[in-house]
Parts: sequence; C-alpha cells; structure tokens
Amino acid sequence: MPKIRRALISVTDKTGVADFARRLAELSVEIVSTGGTARLLREQGLTVRDVSELTGFPEMLDGRVKTLHPLIAGGILAIRGNAGHRKAVEEHGIPLIDMVVVNLYAFEKTAARRDATFEDIVENIDIGGPSMIRAAAKNYRDVAIVTDPGDYDKIAGELAAGEGDLSEESCWKLAQRAFAVTAAYDVAISGTLSTIDAAGNRDDSPLPGLLGLAVPRKQLLRYGENPHQSAALYASGDQGIAGARKLHGKELSYNNLVDLDAAWSLVCEFERPAAAIIKHTNPCGCAEQDTQADAYRRALACDPVSAFGSVIAFNRPVDPESAGELSGLFVEAIAAPGFNEEAFAILTRKKNLRLLEVGETASTLVVKSIAGGYLAQTEDDLTARPQDLKVVSERAPTDAEMKDLEFAWKVTKHVKSNAIVYVRDGQTVGVGAGQMSRVDAARIGAQKAVLPLQGTAVGSDAFFPFPDGVEEIASHGATAVIQPGGSKRDKEVIEAANRLGLAMVFTALRHFRH
Repeated sequence: MPKIRRALISVTDKTGVADFARRLAELSVEIVSTGGTARLLREQGLTVRDVSELTGFPEMLDGRVKTLHPLIAGGILAIRGNAGHRKAVEEHGIPLIDMVVVNLYAFEKTAARRDATFEDIVENIDIGGPSMIRAAAKNYRDVAIVTDPGDYDKIAGELAAGEGDLSEESCWKLAQRAFAVTAAYDVAISGTLSTIDAAGNRDDSPLPGLLGLAVPRKQLLRYGENPHQSAALYASGDQGIAGARKLHGKELSYNNLVDLDAAWSLVCEFERPAAAIIKHTNPCGCAEQDTQADAYRRALACDPVSAFGSVIAFNRPVDPESAGELSGLFVEAIAAPGFNEEAFAILTRKKNLRLLEVGETASTLVVKSIAGGYLAQTEDDLTARPQDLKVVSERAPTDAEMKDLEFAWKVTKHVKSNAIVYVRDGQTVGVGAGQMSRVDAARIGAQKAVLPLQGTAVGSDAFFPFPDGVEEIASHGATAVIQPGGSKRDKEVIEAANRLGLAMVFTALRHFRH
C-alpha cells in the first residue's frame, strides 16, 4: 500500500494512543483528530489538525456529527490506483487518509449498567466510528484500519522498519479484525435494544433478547470428538481455557479443550492448593490439600487406572515436586496459572505433553446447540455458603464431616448428573457420574472406589427421590451426606438417615450438569 502520510485518530479507549500518535509523527505522518482525542494529543505536545479544519465544517449536535462528511468518507474510500477516483479527489479537493485509528463508544459497558437510562444507552450508539471502520476496512489495500490498542506497538514497529509502509498482509489482517469489531458491536446493540420496550423499560432477564455469536475463529482443530468430524476453536481475548497460552506440546484437540475446561472450572472452586484429574469431562480424582503435590497424589489415588490419558488442572503454578510426581503418568495436557522454571524443565521432557498457562476466567453465558437452535443459560456460579446449610438429621455432622461435605458439594457440582461423590479428608474416594438412576450412581461410585469407603462423606447433586439412595451410601460406610433437599419424600429420606445414623445437610441448591 502507499506510504502512510495522514492518519485520522478518534478513540474512546485512549490507552496508549498518545505514544502511538507520537511514533506516527516521528515518521512525518500528519495527525487529524476529533474532540477529546485531539485535546489529549495536544496536551502530550503533539501537533494535531482538527477534523473540522479538514472538512471546513464544525462538529455539531453535541458531537453526533463529526466525521460524517464527504471529505472524510472520500479520503478513506478513494482507491489510489483508480483513475476516476484520483480525478474526483483532485476536483473536489479531498485529502487522502491513509490510516484510521478508531475504537467505538463503550456501548456494552454502558448497557451493562442497570442504572443506565434509555437515553444513556441510545447516546452510546456510535455512528461515525463504525462508518469509518467499515470504509477503511473495505479499502484495506490503501488504508490501514486500527481498532485495537493492543496492535499499536506492532504496527508502529512495522511502520518504522518499512519507513512508513505497512504490508498488504498486515492491512488485510487489520481489516478482518475491524469487520469483526463492527459485527460484534451491532450484535451488542441489537441484543440490548431487543430487551427494551417502546416506553424505554428494560426487562430484568440476564439473557440477551438476541443471541449473537460474533466470535472469531481462533484455530482449526485436527478433528472434533471423532476423526470424521471437523472442528475449530472460536474465542476472543485471553481468559479461561479458550484464551490460555500453550507453552509446550502438540496441538490441542477438541476433546482436550472440553476436558481442560472441566478440569480448570473444578480447581477454581478451591482456595487451598487443589488438583483435578478429568477423563471425558468427569473427575476421576480431585483433592484440596495444604500442598500442591499432596493434592495431586490424593487426586490420583482416587482412581489411578482412569487417570491414564487424562487431563489435569492445578489452581497454583506447578512446582517441581508436583512435576516430578506427574512424570510417571501418561497425561494429555496440564492447565495451571503457570509453571515453575524447574517444573517446566521436568515436564517438557515429554515432547507431546501440552502445557497451558491459564489466566482468570470471567463469567460468561453458557450456550449449547440443539437441532434447530441454541440453548443459553447463566453460569452455575453459586455454591452453598456455610450459613445457608441446614442440618435436617438428628445427628449433626462433626467438624471434620462438615468440612468434607463442603468439599464434596464443590466437586459434585462438576460431575455429570446423576452424580454421587464419596470424599474423605479433602479427597475424592469414589465418583458415580452420569447415571440415569441416583441409586445406581451411589452404587457405581462405591464400586469404583479403590480407597476405603468407611467414614466418607457424600455429595449428591440433586435430592434423593427415595430412601434407597441413602441406604446405598450407608451400606458402603458413608457417615454424612449433603444434598439439596426438596423431594416430596424428604421426610422418608431423613427418617432413613436417622435410622442409619447418618448426618444429613440440605443446601436448597441443585447442581444438575447435563
């Protein structure tokens, strides 16, 4: 593309913009700007030409009209290699604009405020910004469009190295990103406005009126759940498993990512060092202990056979002791907030082992496709607080039992329904997952246990519909159970617990996981 000689800068997010503009100025790029952006750049000692000076028309209507002008649109959209366009530019005195640096009004941030008025929301719908972004992206061979402050440094570096030139490949990538920005912006606007009636009243649902999935494809995967299925990862940002940084190992598969997400979600439940071993989205071991290595050892002890070929997550950076313990097990992938240098050296001896560094995870909408549509729900991000737990049995749990019940409840939340989890001393002992019958889940959880079941506490993700489930766990040595309650046979279930000497706690909170 031609050398960049003039840049129009108009941004809401002003992070790093002054430094970027200074680097452009050092390359003799003329800076044209608007309103607050122009004021900031001048305060930083930069020479700035106002858009109103370029157009000969003042900003007006409380800033609603600033860049909506033929001299701006023409300067962006003119194809440099088109003789007709060149003639029109010359005849009408249109100054060419070679770079557009724009990010949009913070519509989503404003709309997310429950106290935002209808007028606040409407006034934060950007008009000129998306128009300039689309125009520049459409004419990417001649105009660079910059929408993300995170790109400033890379672009400035390429411009400096190319003496003011950007490659067509770089401009095309910027254009692709720009169209994704305007697409997501339009989805956010339409999604919000669809929840507002003609009088300006918003509904109280946390779910959008329009489900928009304007998410860029991050990478193609080798295949989906099975080799005959195509698959890809779609993500933006750096949060959670989707945004994790792969530090080592071969490419991640669809199943790896699904399992890693389950593992990471589970260990994030705990404050003390925790480890979760996941196979086919279910934990085959989980523990919370005083040290990371002990948490891993105890998680592995729950079901060492199923742990073969699993994925593992830790809620602390992996230390050398844990890495040494891991070296004896075939694992597909490990997710953690980081890896100690010595631990990293130990783990990277396995050339195919995927190591993921995971950042914080923000709460998001949970979306699932079904034939003909999509289901959406808020995240299951609640857990029973100690003050909300209700002892319903004659015998109250001991302090040790209550501690295990709280641990069991956190793990049970991440086990496919119907779910029964046996635990002791902050360690899973048996996991019964994905059963059609709760009593079968109780039976299978006990059958899979390789550690003694005597003295275990049990978590159940939903209520016991009959006393038989309670009788089953008691027959294997369980002494306490935590469950939501709410069955029409609660009285019979509680009577069975009393007869069997079990301590029973109700949470009034269900954790189905389908």
